[in-house]
Amino acid sequence: RPPPRSTLFPYTTLFRSPVTSQTVCRNSSTAAVTFSGAVPGTVYNWTNTNTAIGLAASGTGNIASFVGQNAGTAPISGTITVTPSYTNNGVTCTGASTSFTITINPTPTVSAVPAQVLCNGAATTAVTFSGTVPGTTFNWTNSAPSIGLAASGSGNIGSFTAVNTGGAPVIATITVTPVFTNNGVSCSGSTASFTITVNPTAQVNQPADVITCGGAPTSVTLTTATPGTTYSWTNSNPAIGLAASGTGNISFIAATVAVQTVATVTVTPNYTNSGVSCPGTPRTFTITVNPLPTVNPVGNQTNCSGEGTVAVTFTGSLPGTVFNWTNNNASIGLAASGTGNINSFITQNTTPNIQVATVTVTPVFNVTGGSCSGTPITFTFTVYPRPLVNVGPDIAICQN
Repeated sequence: RPPPRSTLFPYTTLFRSPVTSQTVCRNSSTAAVTFSGAVPGTVYNWTNTNTAIGLAASGTGNIASFVGQNAGTAPISGTITVTPSYTNNGVTCTGASTSFTITINPTPTVSAVPAQVLCNGAATTAVTFSGTVPGTTFNWTNSAPSIGLAASGSGNIGSFTAVNTGGAPVIATITVTPVFTNNGVSCSGSTASFTITVNPTAQVNQPADVITCGGAPTSVTLTTATPGTTYSWTNSNPAIGLAASGTGNISFIAATVAVQTVATVTVTPNYTNSGVSCPGTPRTFTITVNPLPTVNPVGNQTNCSGEGTVAVTFTGSLPGTVFNWTNNNASIGLAASGTGNINSFITQNTTPNIQVATVTVTPVFNVTGGSCSGTPITFTFTVYPRPLVNVGPDIAICQN
């Protein structure tokens, strides 16, 4: 009998192409793995060393795409070992195994960052980003580069000088994206945002100096180019009738003073937003209160028409006072108005009736930018007419 015939099976270790390791982000899909070899009918059995990546511990045939899992804060990998086998006539031949890895990167995070509110020209607080995944890179964008911070950057944000050249708060929104990179694969986490608010510098327009009279209502309205600004002020001389300090616009009744009295008022503007107050440059101006002039009483005069009056000299308590007067009856020989003393004049009365002229005298103290008038007084000139007698013609009569 001839010897039995042997059947030789092919060696099944030869893969047509090696399987490449891969790295994906958590919750991302892996690439499907298709095994192939030189021997048709080869079966591929595989094992996985780390089921935490989202793949079963073992299986047969190709590995379909799956969603990678990683519950930790560092990359995890599963080593996949594939063994080819060929079976014929009840005989199974196993080839050499090959291995590759599937790595799942963690999802990075960024911790919340507190908002900042500060004044124009102030230094911000440096911002240090942190997260749960070591090695995370933090990329950020800034919605308002005018505050003095670049439109974008990476890593921590150092302290910088905040800028706001306008008249309203500027709010910059900083959006931070955490990125973790491993094996050339970058994984982005959820973004976080915070704001940096820069308040404007408070401002008050320069108030004009004020000159007023004792007893007069006096007010100063403060204005600004920055809406919402409030004002606080101090007064160096409360003797003018204004308190030593206050807030807002200024309104008071000027005190009656004996001599010219000057006060220096300093106004400080302040802008407050989100609990942060930003004072501006103070402005100073003066309030001058002038005394009220007086005029001493003047006696009345009575004259006959054609007689000279006694000269009238006006006096008062305040040197430099000007005395303005009016006369309601110019027919007596005195002008209807004048300034200063009244010299002697010859009275006139061409009527048969008594003429009375009332003179009203107003004391005025003139100052730069205005004048102060005191309480007027009055006195009279009374002019009597000259009496006349009508004489008839001469007559002649007989004795008895």
